[in-house]
Amino acid sequence: MSLTDDLLSQLQGAPLQQVSQQLGIDSQQASGAISAALPLLMGALGNNAAKPQGAEALFGALQNNHSGLDIGSVLGAVMGGGNSPAANGAGILGHIFGGNQNRAETGLAQATGLSPSSSSQLLKILAPIVMAYIAQRMSSGGQASAGGLAQILGQEKQQVTQAGGIGGGLLGSVMDQDGDGQFGVSDLIKLGSGLLGSGKR
Repeated sequence: MSLTDDLLSQLQGAPLQQVSQQLGIDSQQASGAISAALPLLMGALGNNAAKPQGAEALFGALQNNHSGLDIGSVLGAVMGGGNSPAANGAGILGHIFGGNQNRAETGLAQATGLSPSSSSQLLKILAPIVMAYIAQRMSSGGQASAGGLAQILGQEKQQVTQAGGIGGGLLGSVMDQDGDGQFGVSDLIKLGSGLLGSGKR
C-alpha cells in the first residue's frame, strides 16, 4: 500500500468529519478533496527530497518538529489554531511548494470544486498531518536518515505519478517548472467528476 493510501485510510471516520465541518462541506466532498490533496503533497515532498539538500532539510524538520506526534493530536492542534511548528500548515506549505503554492491551491480548487479559500485551508490542515505521518513512518521503518527519506518519498512520488488520477495530474501541473500556468484543468475536472461521482458524466 502506498503512503498516500495508508494515510487516507487513517483519515477516514472522525478526522474526515472534523475536516468537512471545518471547511463547511459534506463528508463526501471532503473525502474527494483529501484524496486529491494527499498525493499532491506527498509527490511535492518527493520532488523536494530528490535533491540532497532538500532531503537533508526535510529530514531535519521531521526530526525537530514532527517526530513522536500522532495524527489525531496534530489534527486537534491544527483545528485549534495551534502556533507550534508542527501545526503551522501555512509555513509547511511554503516549504513544500515554494513559489508554486498558489498554483497548488488554485489547481486543487479547480479540480475538486472547492472554493479557493477552502482549498487553501484544506492544504494547511493536511500539510502538518502529512509531516507527522512521514515522521512516524521514518521512525518505525528503521530508515531514519535523509537518504532513506529520499528513497521512500521518491518511490511515493513515482506511485502518485503512475496512478494518475486527480492527484497525479495536479502534481504534474503544479510542478511544471516552465511557468506557463497551464493546468489542463478541463481534463482534470472531467476526470474528477468521474472519480468523485458528482454526476457530471
